[in-house]
Amino acid sequence: MTKNKKPLILVTNDDGITASGLKVLVNAAKKWGEIVVVAPDSPQSGQGHAITLNHPLRIYEVDEFGDIEAYKCNGTPVDCVKLAKSVLLKDREIDLCLSGVNHGSNVAINILYSGTMSAAMEASLEGIPSIGFSITEFLPGANFEPYGNLVSDIVGYVIEKGMEHTKLLNINIPYIGVENIKGIKVCRQAEANWKEEYIANNDPLGRTYYWMSGVFENYDNGPDTDVEALENGYVSIVPCEHDLTAYKSFVSLKSIESIL
Repeated sequence: MTKNKKPLILVTNDDGITASGLKVLVNAAKKWGEIVVVAPDSPQSGQGHAITLNHPLRIYEVDEFGDIEAYKCNGTPVDCVKLAKSVLLKDREIDLCLSGVNHGSNVAINILYSGTMSAAMEASLEGIPSIGFSITEFLPGANFEPYGNLVSDIVGYVIEKGMEHTKLLNINIPYIGVENIKGIKVCRQAEANWKEEYIANNDPLGRTYYWMSGVFENYDNGPDTDVEALENGYVSIVPCEHDLTAYKSFVSLKSIESIL
């Protein structure tokens, strides 16, 4: 971060402009820099890295956060970041992007589905240091305010120390009461995913519809995972990369080059 100016911090989420977690994040970050909020106008959970191609995007200024500059957008979380970078703040350098605070954890494979993490990832693809924050409670009425100081301390650390060897952090906080959190652990992403089920039912016209359900299954018994950290009362921090290449497969796949 540039020490001679107030950092410009872009704040976004996937739960929508009125989400309580977004307010917690804005309040946690505002002591560290100039805040600009760009968030979806409605909940966008599970959108992943989706972008809008088939209808116009619109941005409206809102006063959800008092004197803090804020906008709502009819697009996805990634749309919000793209519009902030290319339109609203096109002549300015964004020093940090914060996304969240999400209702529910974003551990293991969830990073691929999460609108919260995809918004942060989009900013990191543009070279902006970015953090996605999530708390392990899905209920919309959950009170995240007691966790604000912890979030603020992490933001302050990143602003003061910067990020080495990554531009993206996935941070999950256990919803167990701040006083019960044992500490912070830098972790790896667990090998875990959702075992999906689809519940079938009929609408009033007799047509079948399906509602996705399922359970989260952890197949990773190794140490130092994000799932393990949360289960043991720690905040998990996973430094992330964009490269999805499976380098270990190079040798075993080498012979495929000979078929042509």
